Amino acid sequence: MKALKFLIAITILITTFVSCKKTVNEDLSLVETGVIPTKLNALFTITQDNSGLVSILPNGEAGAYYEIYFGDGTAAPAKVNAGVAATHTYTEGTFNVRIVAHDVTGKTAEITKPLTVTFRAPENLVVTITPDPLNSFKLNVTATALYETFFKVYFGDVPSEVPLQFNEGTTVSHTYTTSGTFTVRVVAFSGGAATVTYTQVVSLANQINHPVTFDNPIYDYTMTDFGGNISADAFDPTLATNKVKKVTKPNGAEVWAGTTIGTALGFVNRIPVTLAASQMSVRVYSPAAGLKIRLKIEDHNDNTKSVETDKLTTVANAWETLVFDFINQSTGTAALNPSYFFDKASIFFDFGTVGSGKIFYFDDVKYLTTNVAPTGLSLPIDFQSTVANFYPFTNFGNATSVVANNPSASGINTSTKVGALTKATGSEVWAGSFLDLASPINFTATNVIKMKVYSPQSGIVVRLKLENLANGGIFVERDATTTVANAWQELTYTFNGVVNSNNYQRVVVFFNFGNAGTGLTYYFDDIKQ
Repeated sequence: MKALKFLIAITILITTFVSCKKTVNEDLSLVETGVIPTKLNALFTITQDNSGLVSILPNGEAGAYYEIYFGDGTAAPAKVNAGVAATHTYTEGTFNVRIVAHDVTGKTAEITKPLTVTFRAPENLVVTITPDPLNSFKLNVTATALYETFFKVYFGDVPSEVPLQFNEGTTVSHTYTTSGTFTVRVVAFSGGAATVTYTQVVSLANQINHPVTFDNPIYDYTMTDFGGNISADAFDPTLATNKVKKVTKPNGAEVWAGTTIGTALGFVNRIPVTLAASQMSVRVYSPAAGLKIRLKIEDHNDNTKSVETDKLTTVANAWETLVFDFINQSTGTAALNPSYFFDKASIFFDFGTVGSGKIFYFDDVKYLTTNVAPTGLSLPIDFQSTVANFYPFTNFGNATSVVANNPSASGINTSTKVGALTKATGSEVWAGSFLDLASPINFTATNVIKMKVYSPQSGIVVRLKLENLANGGIFVERDATTTVANAWQELTYTFNGVVNSNNYQRVVVFFNFGNAGTGLTYYFDDIKQ
């Protein structure tokens, strides 16, 4: 029985050993018969932003993976699986791209395809060329454009010029050594052959200086208009060989439209105004008399430091020299402060009036080292001038004033000629006469005005009124009373609180103010500060 069990166990062991034997399959027919890749091609996708980035997608039949040789000198190829693209950055040009396809057995096939990369030309080129604020011979250049990679600028002042290269967002500068006219050329590059060029002609000269004549070619006579004014180079309307500036105040131009004489840099040298030498002169050609011309000087670094004054034209369509005295500042403006650094001047034609197309010319802007006495009528008024119509009285209210012989050359007044005002019977209680001065009265030294009078009556009111020439609503007036009859006496008028900048330029006299005329004549003389 034991022998039977042993025999069965040996049989099971042998059976198990036989059933676990490894089976080896040596059939390699599938690998040995692999297909060589065919129908090779490649899709090129070029990014249109001048970056040169190209996507290469190879394709074909039986290709398991691909090697891409870019054809631009890159040594190692890119390896991608089927259905995957490679990217590469090219410069502009034509390249032979070689595609090698590999099947699963290692068999290969290849093609070469030409690739052309062309960059688009820069677009929307904008170039800004500005003079340097500290040096009129220095230019600053910036540029922007779409699809550009860099810029080159030629400043045009030397032969065989080597251009400066710069990038967007960068400012390049150049300082010229001589005055003249130059062509500045800026070229925008796209990274390839496509370029765009911008040119601008610039004229450079020395920064303007006073006196200004417009005849010296070494100076830059650029004007700076504001408020709608239009200035231009011109020839003297009375002398074709004389260069001047023409200023048009067109319809609708601002009441404050003006022209800065030069650029924002002002003059090279300071205008050294003082209280004793406070004048500048300008030759002006105006279309009408009685137009207000304003001259303003300031610190070009601080426009709060300024002073301005006015003059009226006296002739039409003819040259005249207007003398501007900054002691007599314009109404509502700051008084002269000689400690300021005045180095910039602006002129305003027909100031205070909306533009109506008037045309003016100006020339010979000068600082006067010594103040000149105003031409025409000024204080003191003594009626001794022999010039015809030197005392052009304007009468109102049925009063009449003329220059007459002194009715009593004695006492405090022995002069031969005096003023004589006749207040006709029934004339207005406010009847009087006035004279206009060539320039405003200067109250810097004193606010007192005296006048000699000869009245047939004692105890009458003699009023003295001072007005702004352009605005009769700006005035001051004082009264004095005669104390004697038929004798000369001097009346004193104290103008406490007078505002010098109100430019009182009209002198008005009233005799027996407040009472109607009775036909009497009153005499006056020596109106003075």
